[in-house]
Amino acid sequence: MSPITRRGICLVLSAPSGAGKTAISEALLASEPRLRRSVSVTTRAPRPREVEGTHYHFLTEAAFAQAEREGDLLEWARVLQGTHAYGTPRKPVEAALAAGDDLIFDIDWQGYRALRQKLPNDVLGVFILPPDLATLESRLKGRGGDSDAEIARRMRTARDEMSHADEFDHVVVNEDLSRAVDDVRAALHAARSATARLTGLTSFIQGLSG
Repeated sequence: MSPITRRGICLVLSAPSGAGKTAISEALLASEPRLRRSVSVTTRAPRPREVEGTHYHFLTEAAFAQAEREGDLLEWARVLQGTHAYGTPRKPVEAALAAGDDLIFDIDWQGYRALRQKLPNDVLGVFILPPDLATLESRLKGRGGDSDAEIARRMRTARDEMSHADEFDHVVVNEDLSRAVDDVRAALHAARSATARLTGLTSFIQGLSG
């Protein structure tokens, strides 16, 4: 770990379903001690084995609306035809950044846009692409359980999502998982050493000068 204190980073990984975003996230979380998952808030009920504060913070509709109204969410969205809301709570993110800890976010390009608007100097965006559409479709079919119509819907959604890849700081093509993890890690490590993030640089240099 660097002896120079620094401000943390919001690492946003975004990708179409089937591109390997979850596998990359899990590999980074297992190997980067200063990186942890951002815990979202949601209005849906907990699923079996989901733990409050670990997987999500579960809120009532009224509590979520209040958080949105009072500016306590950095970004939020409704999914499943407006049935459930998800969002990123502001206070835990700001506390982590101030402590020099990095957070990884699993949000789409719209969430990335909103997060970057709220924290313009703290967000590192990496978009994960498949090597080609045939591979993406094969991965989706390999999961099993989805109908042909659902696979077709996901492929249409993927094309729309991939059209926003150029909004991100980095693009990584996930043809080989190990290589893709290394590429994302390299972007994270480079961002950590950016001069603007090194809040303790002046005092460190003064210490070297005696």
